[in-house]
Amino acid sequence: MEINFNNFFEDELTIEDIQVAIESGEITSKELVMYYLHRIAEYDQDGPKINSILEINPDAIFIAEALDYERKITGVRGPLHGIPVVLKDNIETNDSMHTSAGTLALETHISNYDAFLVEKLRNAGAVILGKTNMTELANGMSNTMWAGYSSRGGQVLNPYGDANLFVGGSSSGSAVAVAANFSVLSVGTETDASILSPAIQNSVVGIKPTVGLISRKGIIPFTYSQDTAGPMARTVKDASILLGALVGVDKHDPATYKSEGILQPDYSKFLDPAGLKGAKIGVFKDGTKTFYESVEYDEELFEDVIQTLKEESALVIEDIEIPSYHREWKREVLLSELKHSLENYLSKLPSHLPIHSISDLIQFNKRNADRALKYGQNKLEEIVVLPNTLSNPDYLNAKLEDLYFSQTGIDYTLKKHDLDAILFPSYIGSTICAKAGYPSIALPAGYKESGRPFGITFAGSAFSEGILIKFAYAFEQATKHRKSPKII
Repeated sequence: MEINFNNFFEDELTIEDIQVAIESGEITSKELVMYYLHRIAEYDQDGPKINSILEINPDAIFIAEALDYERKITGVRGPLHGIPVVLKDNIETNDSMHTSAGTLALETHISNYDAFLVEKLRNAGAVILGKTNMTELANGMSNTMWAGYSSRGGQVLNPYGDANLFVGGSSSGSAVAVAANFSVLSVGTETDASILSPAIQNSVVGIKPTVGLISRKGIIPFTYSQDTAGPMARTVKDASILLGALVGVDKHDPATYKSEGILQPDYSKFLDPAGLKGAKIGVFKDGTKTFYESVEYDEELFEDVIQTLKEESALVIEDIEIPSYHREWKREVLLSELKHSLENYLSKLPSHLPIHSISDLIQFNKRNADRALKYGQNKLEEIVVLPNTLSNPDYLNAKLEDLYFSQTGIDYTLKKHDLDAILFPSYIGSTICAKAGYPSIALPAGYKESGRPFGITFAGSAFSEGILIKFAYAFEQATKHRKSPKII
């Protein structure tokens, strides 16, 4: 027997499409969840085996049924009422799902609380559908690990190509889940390019917000300085709606304190199809030679982007320079903070779990080398010997230099040219923006002859998400570049 979904489900659905259809009685949230479970079974876990979903919430259908009932009795909570969302596997949930960051050592770890952002999603009426596969430990395991691979979940595939097409990471499954229509929305996390990269590679929209706009509480950490969660969706509008549900001041995360009075509960108010009119956009073309010679770049497609901005009446300043872009960023901050933050996280895990330190994790992986060490663990072995106090002078100086040169470089460039935002091809601005803690939004900008997605990133200063969303939406509406992958 085969389940027959009606024609309504044949197209990719936006939040607005779904809410209109549910209100009209055409579908229910329960049916929507069942549809996505069907697609996951058919194409993610079978068929082409895209492998973006690591785990399914066993209560998802019940939650959807309850939200359908609530809609009838008391009305809707907001735009996310009854909408399926998947979460990266490093985001803790207090339910029947595990939180492992893709590691075998934590495959039985069930958190006893929701991450702050998960509380926000549940309160908004979203249905947490499942957890997504990811690059193990957010790429904290090995220098040779392929993006989208985890020992627990295996390799995530890019739905736009064969098994060899780069999928991007570390939020690989989160990007692919929405690209391949296994969920309406997803949440990823980023330290440097972990949202922007897979968004570009899989032709979806990814927002890396200002550090502190979304609470880091309940996320398996990589760094203190750069970590943030962010929304991923097929459209700028859906990503902006999800962003509004995720933001909030959290008393347990000092990084969020500065967002009080600045954060917006509704970022969809910035959506304006004429949003590029009069915008001052600086175009960055000063990347590395290696990038411009790589398959990541397409000069013709990027020139088309610039032409579109001009046609939409933006003032385009080409060939801008960011003074600190090419500086050699030191590794001390990432390594020292990964050591400190991961040690702290592991030390607080329940006693029944097999690991409570990085040393434990290294030894566990060695004991299970046939499954856990396909790519080795040289990054863990490098950081385990570092001090655990964050008082090392090399670390402190590197942290100060990161902040100073990144923030000063971006802000200087914006001020010098009186810019509203900076445009980067692909995600080559990710590192300097990550060091600064500044926001970026990645979105589709066409496809190469091979079919490989090409994308762009708009970036700005702290808490400029609204402006970036406005520009991204206007570009999206002017071009309608995104095409769904042919995975069927």
